[in-house]
Amino acid sequence: MSDFYKKILDNNKQWVENQLKIDPNYFKDLSQGQRPPLLWIGCSDSRVPANEIIGAKPGEVFVHRNIANMVVHSDMNMLSVLDYAVNALKIKHVIVCGHYGCGGVKAAMGNNSIGIIDNWIRHIKDVYRLHHQELNAIENENDRFNRFVEINVIEQVYDLAKTSIVQSAWNNGQELSLHGWVYGLNSGFVTDLNVNFSSNKDLDDVYQLEF
Repeated sequence: MSDFYKKILDNNKQWVENQLKIDPNYFKDLSQGQRPPLLWIGCSDSRVPANEIIGAKPGEVFVHRNIANMVVHSDMNMLSVLDYAVNALKIKHVIVCGHYGCGGVKAAMGNNSIGIIDNWIRHIKDVYRLHHQELNAIENENDRFNRFVEINVIEQVYDLAKTSIVQSAWNNGQELSLHGWVYGLNSGFVTDLNVNFSSNKDLDDVYQLEF
């Protein structure tokens, strides 16, 4: 057994002991079910832990993560998480949270083949194509990279609003708001991009579903 593997097992035991010292019923209460008010769609990057960033406890955030926090309309994993969060858990907020320095977004700015992930990166490249005029006008490469991270988050929030899952919830009068954030790895702060939806009225007519 490697030292690292043994260490994480020991860490788990210590964590359990610490929680029980604070609240002897901690795990008993947690096992009774979950009613999180928030679905977090974030990047798989290990430096962006959803709960810790917003000071949330276990049971307060339902989480889906993938490379570059994408909302792809054909991704059954993401759609299944979204459907369960909206229709079973009745969450009230969905936050798409990207982060500056995202490797997936950076890869989408270049042409190097990485492997099977190229097929996923293509979705991010589609976002660049839609906004290439704004992005190509930014001369500083790092500034362009940061702006691409922001634009990618904004597009994913729009894509969330376009889903039949979200629009059906709105049609049924369910309270549900969508938001876009970017996390700063070098500061720890999130930036609210002020892209917020609580109905489909801000979408182009072609995306507004009728039920």
